Amino acid sequence: MEKSVAFSPTKRIAVVTGANKGIGLEICRQLSSNGVMVILTARDDNRGREAVKTLHDSGFSDVVFHRLDLMDPSSISSLANFINTQFHKLDILVNNAGVIGTIADAEAFTCLNLKNNEFLSNERAKEVLSNANDQTEEKIDQVVKRFLEDAKEGLLENNGWPVKFPAYVVSKATLNAYTRILANKLPKISINAVSPGYVKTDLNSNKGELTVEEGAKGPVMLALAPDGGPSGLFFDQMELSTF
Repeated sequence: MEKSVAFSPTKRIAVVTGANKGIGLEICRQLSSNGVMVILTARDDNRGREAVKTLHDSGFSDVVFHRLDLMDPSSISSLANFINTQFHKLDILVNNAGVIGTIADAEAFTCLNLKNNEFLSNERAKEVLSNANDQTEEKIDQVVKRFLEDAKEGLLENNGWPVKFPAYVVSKATLNAYTRILANKLPKISINAVSPGYVKTDLNSNKGELTVEEGAKGPVMLALAPDGGPSGLFFDQMELSTF
């Protein structure tokens, strides 16, 4: 049986995924410092609990851990039940979890994040992912399915997909498109995508240019935005950008 978590009903409740280190951990720290009750999640129990202990030792007591594996539906359900039982609400969700290989060039990283649609030379994919007025989940799924089929058959270059970091470019473009779709479907919830910048983390062998403190500022800014704030948009760190 899980212990009851003591918290003020007026506190905002946040979930941060992939938060045992790096940008995710810093997002938890900054949210907690702004009076938010934070549920720090990670796939590994030991690493997650150690991250919470680190925050507690630094004076951030309103942080709790719950295991979350986004590839496991039962794990997602377990977290949802925990939130419903302990807090009865969720105000903020930061989808931070992700994996990428090393990108060693800051300019390349910036281009890939800010101009991913420009790198899509596959005409059908570019049409679907760039047309904000006619996007559906089904159309995005079709783009991803076609990309995976071409990748499996070794036809990415022949069929006009990006040659450099193809999976990364396509995933970012589809994420941005899905952000717009969700924002339209859920007008009462602010839903945005944000690039933290080229941050020094384990994912790029600490070759980034920004600190985790700097990288977390954009996500935290959007997480703390008041009701009626921006939605369906893309931010480069703390600045509004284009898809």
